[in-house]
Amino acid sequence: MSANYRYRKGLRLACATAVAATMMGGLSFAQDKPGEGKTIRFTSSDSLGANYIQDQVLIAGLEKLGYDVKLSTMNMSAILQAISQDDLDMTGDINWPQAEPAIAQISDTVELINEGTIAGGGINGYMIDKKTAEANNITNVSQLKDPKIAALFDTDGDGKANLVNCDPAWKCGDVVDFQVKEFGLSDTVRSIRAKYEPLIGEVFARADRGEPILLYTWSPSWIVYRLKPGKDVVWLPIPYDALPEGVSKPKTHEVKDVVGCAGGQNPCRMAVGPWNWRTLANKKFLADNPAAKKFIEQAKWSLDIWSQWEGDLGAGNKSDAEIKKIANDWIAANQSEFDGWVKNAAAAGK
Repeated sequence: MSANYRYRKGLRLACATAVAATMMGGLSFAQDKPGEGKTIRFTSSDSLGANYIQDQVLIAGLEKLGYDVKLSTMNMSAILQAISQDDLDMTGDINWPQAEPAIAQISDTVELINEGTIAGGGINGYMIDKKTAEANNITNVSQLKDPKIAALFDTDGDGKANLVNCDPAWKCGDVVDFQVKEFGLSDTVRSIRAKYEPLIGEVFARADRGEPILLYTWSPSWIVYRLKPGKDVVWLPIPYDALPEGVSKPKTHEVKDVVGCAGGQNPCRMAVGPWNWRTLANKKFLADNPAAKKFIEQAKWSLDIWSQWEGDLGAGNKSDAEIKKIANDWIAANQSEFDGWVKNAAAAGK
């Protein structure tokens, strides 16, 4: 065998090895990027909260999987219609079980992916300042039937308690208005429904002046980041479970171990049962994108993280760039966990 022949044979072998390595590298890349060449039409609701930060983390993970993510923002009614009609692919902003009745109507074309991205879920209810609660032994919202108790929270001089309620378009406001009537509070309590953020700004100002406050709110939120349950404020339980038609009814409104429940009650009967943020997607999209589905299924954050995010957002006046930075900071501080979600999702997309 000549030296020239051995050289040509070795060259062919080296070339073949290089080609194989290139092909394997490309295969590995494809496996790591199952979303390569695909677009996800992702949408956020127009109600700003820590869910916006969550959405940016979800989008970052989907992009890591190779997807080109197009983000839009719209109201929830439009979101549900668009996803059901395959005009959008997914949203991470489903407030559950509040949205259950609406989603039941389109369940043939959409699917809820996860059980919720807040570990343990969130709570909603009535809140007053701790000083007034303890000075007057107020431990239940039904005590507002007493005109003397109600007058403590009168901010406009009409003798009725002014209860800060939700935006006119929010379902939670319908719950409050129903419960005011149901618990016999109509003669002593006036529900204030307007843009929520300015109303809460007034609540903060009254709290800073040491004045009584009465509001409906939720946790985690920027409100409870500012007004600490058990320290500054307490949750007022309701006398019994009661919700209007069209609102999903939980097995019970009682929630265990609620920090700051008036009078140290445990469980605490909240205005509604526990809630969570869930992700909704078009069924056809999920069938075609198992990697995206797997990534979303894993994403979950502690109540502490959600509260921190809500505090970072303040009254919701952060820019898109600031929101994205908060999300990226979380990813950087939890890189191994995030990378694990991406790795598992990539494997599911093989």
